[in-house]
Amino acid sequence: MKISRPGLWFPTVWIYLVPFSFATQFWSQAVFWIGLFFVTFPLNYLVYGLNDFNDTKADAYNKRKGNFLFGARFSKEQLRGTPLKITIVVLPFIILFTVLAGYKMFLLLLFMVAINVLYNFRPFRLKERPPFEIIIQIGYVFTALFSVLLNDIEMIPWQTLVYLCLFAFQAHLAGEIMDIEPDRQGGKRTTATVIGRVPSKLIMLGLLLSEVYILYFWFNDHVLSAFLAIFSSWLVIDLLFLFRAKPYSVFQMKLFGIAMNVSAILSMLWILYSGNLLQPNF
Repeated sequence: MKISRPGLWFPTVWIYLVPFSFATQFWSQAVFWIGLFFVTFPLNYLVYGLNDFNDTKADAYNKRKGNFLFGARFSKEQLRGTPLKITIVVLPFIILFTVLAGYKMFLLLLFMVAINVLYNFRPFRLKERPPFEIIIQIGYVFTALFSVLLNDIEMIPWQTLVYLCLFAFQAHLAGEIMDIEPDRQGGKRTTATVIGRVPSKLIMLGLLLSEVYILYFWFNDHVLSAFLAIFSSWLVIDLLFLFRAKPYSVFQMKLFGIAMNVSAILSMLWILYSGNLLQPNF
């Protein structure tokens, strides 16, 4: 459970819920709840389990890990059986979802597994080939496609997919910024370790402002755009006056993680209530 990082389940859950609105009464369908469970522990056990299995050197220096918020911090020996355990956990769902939704679902799930292999294993190991380790976060967006296919609902607009891509990029870069020091100590190359904390924050700010623009002008969503505008303002203050190039403390990172989970829950309720991400202006 700790390997699956419950504190970071919110991206997959958030993206899974995007194709729905309260008007559809989705909660009455058993398949919805099965899919929702899959994108919590099983899917994140796959994603973070393979990540941890191939990242023990950098994780050994990572003080924010070793908890249920940011994930486990185990040795290579402790993680030795993780790939087999992942297979045992995930394979029954692949079979079940293929039976329920057909061969397209099988191909989609196979692609999601392949993305994680490309990200973690040699000779590809895109996690250490910046900026590809950020670009490949597009894989998270396929959680929405999984949701559409499993629940047999209308495909979400392309504008929503663009927004979700930026959301995935920004969320991943935030983690890289927090992990610059342990990643450098462990010899891990990421965009943040290569260009530094301040340039990485500037890129993150650009992503956030792009999300604000898309939410406000493409979807007419004043609530989510206002929230991200406030977050962007805080990042500007952080860059100019507070931390600048200094690292955050473990306590501060934990506060940030808790705040992100609270905001994720509130924003999930909002997107389900408003349905704005399903109604672009063009």
